[in-house]
Amino acid sequence: MTTLDILKTAKETAPFLLTVSAEDKNRALSLMADSLVENTEKIIEANSRDMENARGKISDVMLDRLMLNAQRINDMAKGMRDVASLADPVGRRIKSLQRPDGLLIEKVSVPMGVIAIIYESRPNVTSDAAALCVKSGNACILRVGKEAFLSANAITEALKSGLEKAGFPQGLVQLIQDTSHSSANELMTADGYVDLLIPRGGANLIRACVENATVNCIQTGTGICHVYVDKDADMDKALDIIENAKTSRPSVCNAEEVCVVHSDAAEKFLPALKERLVDRRKAQGLTPVELRLDQKASCIIDGSKAGVNDFDTEFLDYILAVKVAGSLDEAISHICSHSTGHSDAIVTENRAAADKFTMLVDSAAVYVNASTRFTDGGEFGLGCEMGISTQKLHARGPMGLEELNTYKYIITGNGNIR
Repeated sequence: MTTLDILKTAKETAPFLLTVSAEDKNRALSLMADSLVENTEKIIEANSRDMENARGKISDVMLDRLMLNAQRINDMAKGMRDVASLADPVGRRIKSLQRPDGLLIEKVSVPMGVIAIIYESRPNVTSDAAALCVKSGNACILRVGKEAFLSANAITEALKSGLEKAGFPQGLVQLIQDTSHSSANELMTADGYVDLLIPRGGANLIRACVENATVNCIQTGTGICHVYVDKDADMDKALDIIENAKTSRPSVCNAEEVCVVHSDAAEKFLPALKERLVDRRKAQGLTPVELRLDQKASCIIDGSKAGVNDFDTEFLDYILAVKVAGSLDEAISHICSHSTGHSDAIVTENRAAADKFTMLVDSAAVYVNASTRFTDGGEFGLGCEMGISTQKLHARGPMGLEELNTYKYIITGNGNIR
């Protein structure tokens, strides 16, 4: 099918979901999850071909994003079942108002209609997006990068098999077959077909969608995430949090990219940070973190000199930019100037410092004494996520079912005229 054929099918099919119950949708999601697991061997075989084609062309950490195994496929299926267990957002009465003239005005949540997702090398987005769209009453158009196409195609075929078993149209979940830039451009300008476009990937993809889309578009994903170590921080907590935020999975958008340390703590903390992220990891045979240091930090520990762009780069790798700040205010100012509004954290035992940080740092998720790696739909109780919105309208942070609905007013009268 051409991209236009897929767009037309999605538009024609989307109203079907308005005619079925929450129980019907949950049953479909369960069958889709079952089909995913049943097709594990086919999906892994397709993924192996993607991995082979990508090896040597993308970094090892990006290969990890691409890789699927039985456990990851089971996790994808679990995410779908978790979505099925959540309350149905469609038809929710947000507000009800009885007017003096007798009119009953109700604000009711309704699906967007057709949601398109452009994403890159994370095959699990395929099932996450499909589950959230079906449960929230939307048809789903998927457009994946060429690195993950075979994997995403195998996943989509498994999901469509589950839809068919449930008696749902397969056109509710479709994968664009063209991985060239032209198909992405078609989605960006598919006025009348696409009600919401969600780009999920690197800065270049998101910028291209935001700048060129004529359909409604949500800015997501790019994460220059900071952890600020205050002068009143518990150093052991700070080391554990930073190690997790930087090294548990450096290729994802909620991984830490910048560490800011109060100057009163720097002399003690930075050597401990280097020992934990560099020396100990080398001794354990793990990839050490490259520390890119500002001038003050480089006077305390050894590392690379921070370049002019290092505090504005989403590394998605074992690299951490390090800055020493003279005060809490300077740290907040630096974060507000360089953050992408995704996730930022403070480590401190000082309640006043924590309150000031959470009030002034204008990001979708702001943490006190916790890793930025928790910014995730599953961790936030949303089942899974469509992406992390870094804008303020209409969604912000992990996007779950509610963010994939809009609303309309339903007004009931009894012959009322104005």
